[in-house]
Amino acid sequence: MSGADGQACGAVGIDELLERVRAGYDRVEPGDAYEAARAGEALLVDIRYAALRERDGLIPGALVVERNELEWRLDPRGSHRLPDATGPDLRVVVVCNEGYASSLAAESLHRLGLHRATDLTGGFQAWRAAGLPVVPAPG
Repeated sequence: MSGADGQACGAVGIDELLERVRAGYDRVEPGDAYEAARAGEALLVDIRYAALRERDGLIPGALVVERNELEWRLDPRGSHRLPDATGPDLRVVVVCNEGYASSLAAESLHRLGLHRATDLTGGFQAWRAAGLPVVPAPG
C-alpha cells in the first residue's frame, strides 16, 4: 500500500533505518574489536567484496564471508554453517568497508539468534586509519 508520495506506508529512508538498527546493539570501535579478537572474545567477519579486499588488504585472523552468504554461514542451526559459527552466544563483529552495510548485516544476525552480533564503527577504513594490522590479500 502506498501513500500520497508513492512510498510504501511505514517505509523509512536508509538513514532512519540505520539509526533504528543501531539502537538495538552497541557498536564496537576498532581498538576494542582488535583487543576482543586478540583475546579470543570475538570473531571478526569481513563481508567486503573481493575487489575491496584485494585493493585494501585483510584484517589478520578475520573470517571472510561474502555478504550474500553471511546468514547461511553463521546460522548456528544451519546446514551450511561454518565451523566458526559455534552458537547463539558467539560474539560476531561484522566488518564492511565503512560501517554501513555491516550494521544491516549485524541486525540480520540478531534475527537468527546471534544476540551478541555487532559491527565495527567506521568499518575497515576506520580499522586501517587506527593503524591496526592489515595484511595484503593473497593473489
